Amino acid sequence: MQRYGMVIKVKRQKFQEYKQLHAHVWPDVLKMITECNIRNYSIYHKDGYLFSYFEYIGDDFDADMAKMTDDPTTQKWWDVCKPCQEPLETRAEGQWWASMEEVFHCD
Repeated sequence: MQRYGMVIKVKRQKFQEYKQLHAHVWPDVLKMITECNIRNYSIYHKDGYLFSYFEYIGDDFDADMAKMTDDPTTQKWWDVCKPCQEPLETRAEGQWWASMEEVFHCD
């Protein structure tokens, strides 16, 4: 199992909309998250930033993320969510959410 942390900004005027969207995530989006071997997925908010945490239990992260990216329902979900977000300028090329370095973990 691999842990992931990611960060993105949320537009102040869109934060309540973003919260409402995530209070009612589409069932097929949740199904795809599970099919792509993601578990224990959470999103937190603080001072205009969204922080996501999830655990990946699969064997090929890139293949699973490609599967998710190719899913038409997930694409529509992202199209609804993206206007609420503002990616960090320091993110890696090709990223929307910026990957974070884990500096500490305790089980």
